[in-house]
Amino acid sequence: MEYRSFADLAETVFFNAHAIPEDVDLIVGVPRSGLLPANLLAVQLHKPLLDLESYLEGRRPVVGRTARETIDENVRPRRVLIVDDSIASGESMRLVRERVHLAMPDVPATYLAVYGTRAAHEDADLIFEAVPSPRIFEWNLMRHKRLADACFDIDGILCHDPHSAQNDDGEKYRDFLLTARPLLRANVPIKHLVTSRLEKYRPETERWLAENGVRYEHLWMLDLPSAEERRRQRAHASFKASVYVKTGAGLFVESEDKQAREIAELSERPVLSIEGQRMVWPGDASAARRSYIRRSERGGGAVKRLVRAAAFGLLGDQTIARIKRTLRR
Repeated sequence: MEYRSFADLAETVFFNAHAIPEDVDLIVGVPRSGLLPANLLAVQLHKPLLDLESYLEGRRPVVGRTARETIDENVRPRRVLIVDDSIASGESMRLVRERVHLAMPDVPATYLAVYGTRAAHEDADLIFEAVPSPRIFEWNLMRHKRLADACFDIDGILCHDPHSAQNDDGEKYRDFLLTARPLLRANVPIKHLVTSRLEKYRPETERWLAENGVRYEHLWMLDLPSAEERRRQRAHASFKASVYVKTGAGLFVESEDKQAREIAELSERPVLSIEGQRMVWPGDASAARRSYIRRSERGGGAVKRLVRAAAFGLLGDQTIARIKRTLRR
C-alpha cells in the first residue's frame, strides 16, 4: 500500500517542475484534484492558471494584483500544460484530451499526471513519479474504495479530539460527544469504526454519527468501566490492534502517530497515521526515518542521501527532530 500526502505532492511538484517545456505559458488544472498541483506549478513557474472548464470556454486567466506586472493575462498561449494529480487506466486523461482537442485544436498541449501507476503512460506526456497500486492519496482518502474494508479511528479524524477540560469522563465529555465539530467527511461507507471511547458512551456516539451522516457497518468500542481503568491498562492501541486482526480489515486509519506505530507492531499489519501523514509498517525501526529517506531521494544526490540516512541511524528520530526545531528558531 502506497500513500502520498499533500506535503509529498508539493515536494514532487517542486523537484520535477524543471521537466515542464519552456514554452508553456498557461497551466490548466483538471478539477478537482488536478487543481492542487496545477496551483503549485503556476506559483512556482510564475504562470497564469485556469481550471479545465474555463479554458474550454475560452475564458482568460486572472492573476493576483502583485503578479500583473510580470504576467500578461491577455496573451494567447503558445502551449498549455494540462495537469491532473494521477493516472491509472488513462480513461479520464483520454476524455480530457478529446475535449481539449475539440475546443482548442490549434493550441499545442502537454499533458501531465503527477503520479502514475508506472513511469510512462501512452495517455500522458509527463509523469513525475511512479506510485503503483494499491495507493491512497491524502486528498482522496475519504472517498477511497478502501474504506469499504478498513478500520477507522473516530477522534482526531472524523471529529476533533476533546480538550482536556472536556475529558472528564462525565457530563462535559458527554456534551463533547454530542457536539464535536466534524473534521474529515467520508463520502463512502466505512466498514469498521474502531474507537477507544468507552462502551457506556455508545448512545451518544451513535447519535453523533447519525446526525453527521457517517455511514458505517460496525462500531467497536472499549468495554471498560472508566477512563481511569483504560489508562491503567493502556488499552488504546492493544484494543484497536485486536479488532484489526479479528476483522481481517485491509487497513487501519489511526489519528495519533504513536498509536499507529503500536497498532502496526501489535497487529503486524500496516497502519495509516493521520498525524504523521505516512503509512506505518510493522517491523519498521522508524516509519519517520523511511519516509524522510524516501523524500530525500527526490531532491538530493547520493552522498546527501547517505549522510541523512546515517544521521537518522546514529542519532535517532527524536534527536533529529530536536535539532530541526532548534535550527528553525
